[in-house]
Amino acid sequence: MTVVEDEPGRDGADDGNDGNDEDRRDGPAGPPGAADPYVPSPRRLERERYRRARARRATAIAALSTLVTGAALHLLVVGAPGWPRTRETFFSPEYAREAFPKVLEGLWLNLRLLLVCGAAVLVLGMLVAVARTLRGPVFFPLRVLAAAYTDFFRGLPLIINLMIVVLGVPALRLQGVTVDPVLLGGTALTLTYSAYVAEVFRAGIESVHPSQRAAARSLGLTNRQALRFVVLPQAVRRQVPPLLNDLVSLQKDTGLVSIGGAVDAVRAADVVVGRSLNYTPYIVAGLVFVALTIPMTRLTDWVTARTDRRRAQGGIT
Repeated sequence: MTVVEDEPGRDGADDGNDGNDEDRRDGPAGPPGAADPYVPSPRRLERERYRRARARRATAIAALSTLVTGAALHLLVVGAPGWPRTRETFFSPEYAREAFPKVLEGLWLNLRLLLVCGAAVLVLGMLVAVARTLRGPVFFPLRVLAAAYTDFFRGLPLIINLMIVVLGVPALRLQGVTVDPVLLGGTALTLTYSAYVAEVFRAGIESVHPSQRAAARSLGLTNRQALRFVVLPQAVRRQVPPLLNDLVSLQKDTGLVSIGGAVDAVRAADVVVGRSLNYTPYIVAGLVFVALTIPMTRLTDWVTARTDRRRAQGGIT
């Protein structure tokens, strides 16, 4: 009896074809045992040309829409009856050149406040968040105090907090207490932003699954060690984007310390305005803050997108 063996590819046998032959064409034969070079199929090339054409079309439409919107806004502003007076009062090149060096000099104070207050806010916010998440009845008074702190300073407007601290503390005439408006203003900023950051940290701590703490305890770690080595690292890593957002807000609000007389960028602009009765220095100070904020905002967006991609790929629990 003669046995006829099945030929590869007949009767549905698996011959290694994945069904994508239309997107793959054999190239020139290579050395024995070497893989055939990849050559895109005409259909794949056509799809790529279509995608490029759509991308060019979308770019052209976006550019045209931007030009039309910009032109409409320009005509709306320039065509306003009070535009000549507004341009002279708020957009004077002469006063802008005069105010710019003074605003930059005052900006150095804002940057120092950002660095010092930012570090203090992170430390104090972390302590308050940990206090709010402590377990056990013995820590009940501490949890109540931490909750009262966050509720009070999150509800109190920052400008009022600054006035109370910057103007009220010197009025007490306490021995050994500073009356420096920079230090008092930084203290008010720290008190307010620590309440916001504490809630960010608390949300991160509570987002860590209880099994993480239980696993740490089963390995012999104490509650404090589990919090320090297991829970807090995960909580902080998850909350980096909102923390950066709070840092951006803090950078802008450092300009409010000028209400106590500290010569920062805003106060430097105010001095020029008081002498010239022209408001262009305020525009200069605002643009300087915007120029400083935009890179931090883009960094926040990049970190957020990167965290989302890693979480989608399973890189962050």
